Amino acid sequence: MRKIMGLLVMILFLAACGTGGDTAVPESGTPRVLTLMTHDSFAISEDVLQAFEAKNDVTVEILPSGDAGAALNQAILAKDNPLADLFFGVDNTFMSRALEADIFEAYDSPALADIRADLKLDETNRLLPVDYGDVCLNYDKAWFAAKGLPVPVSWEDLRDPAYKGLLVVENPATSSPGLAFMLATVAAFGADDEYDFLDYWADLRANEVLVTNGWEDAYYGQFTVGGGGERPLVVSYASSPPAEFIFADPPADESPTASITAPGMCFRQVEFVGILKGTESRDLAEKFVDFMLGQTFQEDIPLNMFVFPANEPAALPQEFTDWAQIPDQPATLPPDEIAANRDAWIEAWTEIVLR
Repeated sequence: MRKIMGLLVMILFLAACGTGGDTAVPESGTPRVLTLMTHDSFAISEDVLQAFEAKNDVTVEILPSGDAGAALNQAILAKDNPLADLFFGVDNTFMSRALEADIFEAYDSPALADIRADLKLDETNRLLPVDYGDVCLNYDKAWFAAKGLPVPVSWEDLRDPAYKGLLVVENPATSSPGLAFMLATVAAFGADDEYDFLDYWADLRANEVLVTNGWEDAYYGQFTVGGGGERPLVVSYASSPPAEFIFADPPADESPTASITAPGMCFRQVEFVGILKGTESRDLAEKFVDFMLGQTFQEDIPLNMFVFPANEPAALPQEFTDWAQIPDQPATLPPDEIAANRDAWIEAWTEIVLR
């Protein structure tokens, strides 16, 4: 009996050691994997990400999942079997929907101490602000100078026949900047006043506003600067002028565009990161949130994603300092008000503007 038992022990030992690859035990020290689900516009410098990976002995996998709305839909549908450890890209137009879906865990990051107070929109700290950007009207500086026409500086100006046929916007049903611009008009005129945002859009339609499905067509297809179009006014971003300067070919001495940043004429979008419920790497997820809110990552944001860092001490690159205009009084709406009315506002807008 002892001989049989000894033989069994030897067989089990040899099987554990294994002579083939199928039974090999993974080597100790293999980096853990952390998955970040995000929209397709997420970008980070390779050396910055690698520094985090090396410091924490982790491999970070980026999971691009479409635009912000589509990515959030996937995260919500996968609530019971999460696709990632963290999610980046929820903005204030989808914030209430994300919180109501209850897919995030709260995390009071110590890095929040350096984040701008006006960007902290979630008191539960399930969504922590990473960056912000302002959707504004951009204009072709040379076009207006050549025509001797003043640049419009108010909502009322855009209804003036002098600007007839000059403006191109994006459809709020299919475009994030289009939605932001529509929300700015809701903030300016209200949704149920005697003269509300729908009345204003009826006036814009009478003044021959052009609507495209997305930003690319508006900016690179219809805008006089971006694509040689015929419209010198376009809904874009306050960070578009520095991008025009950086990518100018041939190099330019100044940006050919600027933003209209009059009070209430830009809508501020804030993007957040959150730890997804069900993560098995909560410790690493917290470290990555701290990293995203920290100064190294934050200073890497502008020239990769062309938005502004949420971290107050983070320095802006010179190109942003020279050519970006940050509105003093951007338009905002409470996220819960947006969530409650967004679909109805878009439907009413479509009826007035497109039909």
